[in-house]
Amino acid sequence: MNLIFVTGTAGSGKSLLTSSMASWYREKSQDVICVNLDPGVLSLPYDPDVDIRTQIDLQQIMADYSLGPNGALIFANDLIASKLATIQEEIDSTAADFAIIDTPGQIELFAFRESGPFVARGLQGESKVLLFLVDSLVASTPANFLSLLLLSASVNLRMGMPQLQLLSKVDLAGPVASEIIKWGKDSTAFEESLSGIKSGDEYTLYTQLFRGLRKGTAFSTNIFPISSYTREGFIALMGELSRDFNAGEEMEE
Repeated sequence: MNLIFVTGTAGSGKSLLTSSMASWYREKSQDVICVNLDPGVLSLPYDPDVDIRTQIDLQQIMADYSLGPNGALIFANDLIASKLATIQEEIDSTAADFAIIDTPGQIELFAFRESGPFVARGLQGESKVLLFLVDSLVASTPANFLSLLLLSASVNLRMGMPQLQLLSKVDLAGPVASEIIKWGKDSTAFEESLSGIKSGDEYTLYTQLFRGLRKGTAFSTNIFPISSYTREGFIALMGELSRDFNAGEEMEE
């Protein structure tokens, strides 16, 4: 089974992408399951085959430990690690080809506490890929784009698995999406756009950080534009996932 972890900032479209990808695979006669790892989510655009909410009750945690919503979310996300064996058993019991794992909405709770990387590394499959969603509506300025790239690089370091960056909501972003894609491919284009809003030491810092990211061997500023509504970019995304999974199988052999 191939595991696809969907990550990104709150509101970047993780759950909708999970739903759209699952529909895509099913239309291609692939057996796929959706796994919800967000104990605090109220509604989902898909019916999860494995749902952490059946094991962790956020409201009960608030009542039992006299915690507010934020404290309960932290407690609940840490509890996920203790449910790893059960989650693995439920995933394996489906014998699916793919498991799309929808991670908690607050990325800091999943990526930057010890429980998140423990779960991501602990779940077993033939191959694993992590998707990081860059919200095109947020990344509409060079400064915001760089900030999200730095966050993506941090998540990549924490999770320790192959990662693809997706520019989400391109159907809503319009021409800005094309500009963002250009920034990812061409440092000159990024620096020219940055010069319109930053100058002096700030400009120097931002350009140095961006160049540093581009020089990294384990991290790429390339980005796949997608729309979970129109499925724009899905052919390219699925092709890249297929190549990553096949490469993983070759390495294991």
